[in-house]
Amino acid sequence: MPKFQLKQSKKTTEISTASLPDIIFMLLFFFMVVTVMRNQDIMVKMELPTASEVQQLGHPSNIEHIYIGTPINEIYGERPLIQVNDAFAEIKDIESFLRSHTKDNQIISLEVDRSTTMGVLDDVKTAIRKSDRLNVNYAAMRE
Repeated sequence: MPKFQLKQSKKTTEISTASLPDIIFMLLFFFMVVTVMRNQDIMVKMELPTASEVQQLGHPSNIEHIYIGTPINEIYGERPLIQVNDAFAEIKDIESFLRSHTKDNQIISLEVDRSTTMGVLDDVKTAIRKSDRLNVNYAAMRE
């Protein structure tokens, strides 16, 4: 009898792939339920004014946010800019944006930095009125 014996090759069992579609469907369903849709990246400094009477707004899908403040990135300068949907906008662009991207009953929420001058805010409010969107909210922090 030889000192070392050659081992016979083992037969490998096949992995059943019958349950693979079920596993993939469960993973897909899990990630669809758990994933949160991306919110807007705020590119302006926001220090909201305080107020004593603050109310929570309705469902977020019914709200369009307009941010006004000095830009976080110094490349854009020091003057207050208007941010709509992850991009800076000019006053002349707000009216056409609101007409094309919002519904008549949608709430326009103005989130304005407390150091922003009233002239910029007044120009934005005029553009909102021209677009026939009269449901406007002013965001504030509770005192």
